Amino acid sequence: IPVLAIEPLMTGAGSSADPGLALSAEAAAYVMYTSGSTGLPRGVVVAHRAVNRLVINNGYAQFSSSDRVAWVGNPAFDISTLEVWAPLLHGSSLVVIPQIDVLQPEVLRRLVQQHGITVLHLTAGLFSQSADDLGPALASLRLLLVGGDAVDVAAVARVLRGSRPQHLLHCYGPTETTTFATVCEITAIDETFGRLPIGRPIANTRLYLLDGHGAPVPFGAVG
Repeated sequence: IPVLAIEPLMTGAGSSADPGLALSAEAAAYVMYTSGSTGLPRGVVVAHRAVNRLVINNGYAQFSSSDRVAWVGNPAFDISTLEVWAPLLHGSSLVVIPQIDVLQPEVLRRLVQQHGITVLHLTAGLFSQSADDLGPALASLRLLLVGGDAVDVAAVARVLRGSRPQHLLHCYGPTETTTFATVCEITAIDETFGRLPIGRPIANTRLYLLDGHGAPVPFGAVG
């Protein structure tokens, strides 16, 4: 396998040589480590086509050159794939927000408004803790994406009532599916529901419903 030595690049020496690495849609773009449901760290090799699938013709969100996308996720967390490549592949603006500011709702609210952010992703925990404080900042968004864990239904209901963005998307999927496997736009919610619907598969994605034995569930099955 061809290997590109990055040490000279990291030390500032640079290189003008063409490494001659063959690229295709199946070529690895990066490796992301996750414990998934096993509790044991493992590397997930993500191909270029998987990144494209997430942010281009994806069936759930149309990004444009006028967007201003906030990068609030840790680079080691797979949501950073969307936060970085959605703006870069559409010619829009990428606004990097320091982690210390992300954890302070009043600061994050000010920065979202100050920089005219139009696309923001919040993890389930951060959304649940800061949704009320972010208020007007959420109402100014074109796209608010939430996910990564079970999202607080009551917090979603409060946002829809008082600080509704243009589109509120509930996103679900493990690292192995490159950030999102399914997305559901939430326009109304019954607060008695125990959880949000995960929606339908995003474009170029196939979803299998399995029973407790790992066998496919028949069409029309309920439960």
